[in-house]
Amino acid sequence: MKQIKPWLNESKYIQPLSPACQMCAQGSKMVVFVTGLCSTGCYYCPLSLEKGGKDRIYADEWELTHEHDYTTLLQESKAIKATGAGITGGDPLLVWKRTATYISLLKQTFGPSFHIHLYTSGLTNAEKIPKLISAGLDEIRFHPMPKDWEDMKKSPIKKTIQQTVLSNSDVALEIPVIPNMQHEIFSLIKWADKNNINWVNLNELEFSERNVAAFLNKGYHIKDDLSAAVLGSQETALQVLELVEKEDIGIGVHYCSISFKDGVQLRKRLLRRATSIAKKFEVITEDGTLLKGAIYKPKTALQDLYSFLQDTYDIPQKYLHIDNEKHRIEIGLWILEEIAEELTNQGCTCFLVEEYPTADRLEVEKIPLPLL
Repeated sequence: MKQIKPWLNESKYIQPLSPACQMCAQGSKMVVFVTGLCSTGCYYCPLSLEKGGKDRIYADEWELTHEHDYTTLLQESKAIKATGAGITGGDPLLVWKRTATYISLLKQTFGPSFHIHLYTSGLTNAEKIPKLISAGLDEIRFHPMPKDWEDMKKSPIKKTIQQTVLSNSDVALEIPVIPNMQHEIFSLIKWADKNNINWVNLNELEFSERNVAAFLNKGYHIKDDLSAAVLGSQETALQVLELVEKEDIGIGVHYCSISFKDGVQLRKRLLRRATSIAKKFEVITEDGTLLKGAIYKPKTALQDLYSFLQDTYDIPQKYLHIDNEKHRIEIGLWILEEIAEELTNQGCTCFLVEEYPTADRLEVEKIPLPLL
């Protein structure tokens, strides 16, 4: 009899577990967001206002300048030492030619073992799925609508799923865990098992800026002050897992918590990227962010400020960097802590900066130096 296995950060599963999920746990799956366009309009969609409904493309946090910007796609994959990619949206089938091109490019560049999975509602361009599989797609995850979970005979994507099961791709279902829908979800899992689907992924439902109004209208609440998860979603998921275990269902089921996505998947991906791109003077934290010093001086050319620092304090070049984008000099934090007071007296402003190692270089914290 198969049993529920506790995993990382509240995530649990019943074997088998998708190779994609295993790679996500290592932070080695690149997220390829191929479009924000979608035909379903799910009220629970967690996409941001900047992405939802927009035809934009991202490799992790790095936005491609256009759909043929293959350089950015490959650079990001190399930066995180990716072993695979998850293609998502929106719905990748709405831009199936773009999706097929990216699959082929990644397979040709990184080899057949580079694992690629894809999410789709399967409602549009389903007839193009064989072309994606021919391009190298390893796993396709369908998202049936909640109204069909209890009786998939009514689902418009039933035949598409059944046909895809006969292909060379692994087939999965992936849905959000809507509170108090454990019986409907369990019915879906039993249908998946009978139809030779490989596994079902259950995602903890989460608040976002785009779905918050709909969630509040439905009476959903935040689980706790540290999470955007919906209260009751995790409890429902665990009840489903217990039902699967009790009935000895043969299919693999994975409950993916918000804390798993943020505390494991994202954190480990950040650590992989940080080790690839960190400068000699940047300190990598246990969360994968970068610590450094930053010096600003209004109305002063950065090259002049750079030369002044070298000449005055004899700082090795490897511990200094001209950041033209943010118009500042970056420096080893331990060095800046010793000279910040002198620099402040000479009209500079100095900061301890913590930022993500991502392409957007989002700042987490910025603390004035010297410390008072």
